[in-house]
Amino acid sequence: MRRNRKVKILATLGPASNTREMIEKLFIAGVDVFRINMSHTNHVLLKELHGHIRAVEEKVKRPIGILADLQGPKIRIGTFASKEVKIVAGDMFVFDTNPAPGDATRVYLPHPEIFAGAKVGDNLLLNDGRLRVQIVKAAPDRLDTTIIYGGTLSDRKGVNLPDTMLPIPALTEKDRADLEAAASLGVDWIALSFVQRADDVAEAQRLVKGRAGVMAKIEKPSALPVLDDILKIADGLMVARGDLGVELPLETVPSKQKHITRAARRYGKPVVVATQMLESMITEPVPTRAEVSDVATAVYEGADAVMLSAESASGAWPEKTVQTMDKIAQSAEGDTYYKGIIHAQRNDAESTTADAISAAARTIAETLNVPAIVCYTGGGSTGARVARERPSAPILALTPIVATARRMALTWGLHALVVPDAKSLDDMMSQAGELAYSEGFAKPGEKILITAGVPIGAPGTTNMLRVATLGPGGKGV
Repeated sequence: MRRNRKVKILATLGPASNTREMIEKLFIAGVDVFRINMSHTNHVLLKELHGHIRAVEEKVKRPIGILADLQGPKIRIGTFASKEVKIVAGDMFVFDTNPAPGDATRVYLPHPEIFAGAKVGDNLLLNDGRLRVQIVKAAPDRLDTTIIYGGTLSDRKGVNLPDTMLPIPALTEKDRADLEAAASLGVDWIALSFVQRADDVAEAQRLVKGRAGVMAKIEKPSALPVLDDILKIADGLMVARGDLGVELPLETVPSKQKHITRAARRYGKPVVVATQMLESMITEPVPTRAEVSDVATAVYEGADAVMLSAESASGAWPEKTVQTMDKIAQSAEGDTYYKGIIHAQRNDAESTTADAISAAARTIAETLNVPAIVCYTGGGSTGARVARERPSAPILALTPIVATARRMALTWGLHALVVPDAKSLDDMMSQAGELAYSEGFAKPGEKILITAGVPIGAPGTTNMLRVATLGPGGKGV
């Protein structure tokens, strides 16, 4: 099954989409990778969903990616004697270490790390940013604040600290257990929440031990100044616009999205744009015009994937939502301006043989107008390098490793296939031609471009670029 677009679709599973039948419908509608949100999934359900996806994969004979999204630390206030209170702008409000129920003047904050890291002038955002207070006095057991934006505050609402580098690890004990359960099952990606520094990603990589790709979710402003350091260690990024939009001024989120997307592309790492992309389709059968524009903007920007959250997890129209996103992506990529916009964002090739080969492949493919670029890849790095160039021609990524094919399901433009390892260069050429033909990419008499590494089977040796003309039945000659 071949997609008629290059951007990938990542869809979240939930009550509206947890059955094998619905997972198959969503895949046929256009989903390339399924997201399992570990905030709402125990290990029994995780195993069940993994089994459903792999059963669908076996039926459709296409590699399907699975991403387990870790919950990360959750910072919340305590409770109130009256369940909720009204706090008024200009008044004082105290956060302390007293577990007694709060009132309109104070509340328990059961996070000693906040008292250790917060300082005068820092802001605290409550209830998804609807309420804001600013610290005027900081002590080891008490934060005195003045209320900037007031409103209703109820039990156990979340707290965001956009100005504070918190001495909190990105991985909680729950996250560690969830990571091990997911990696042991064989998921393809682990999404790491609450990333503030490169060390957070390094810790996750140490625990994953190469069993999955580690995707850093960029949702904390503190991650932005060290984005390059994070990208050197992470296998991919997610623009988590939910928390990022709470902690940053809303008007800056679009520019940060572009900054993150282009940085990931510069490093040749897949990047996912997430949160509220088709939010109104949770309840409505059609999206707003603004949402359509939002999805299209991510496509024009060259994101590897666009993500559905509650729209596919708990919405009334999961299948229709995926179909809608698929149509938007196809329309954007079919626009006459698309190629120029994508190419204007291209980065110079890195000074490595593999990157030079990939850049040359794109140039030759466009000069010869070939219908496909075929790249042989073991760990997926060759496929990622070719995709980084955003060539006009489709990319057929061939690998003997099923885990690599599944992981590449998230990368822009890659049509991944699991194939036997080529025995010789002639076998490689023949196999490339036959698959380009049988998968519907090229016809006899057309030229295809092939990239690979010689000697065959040696990882990290992309050093060959060859033009082949398809003979009868797709035989390369």
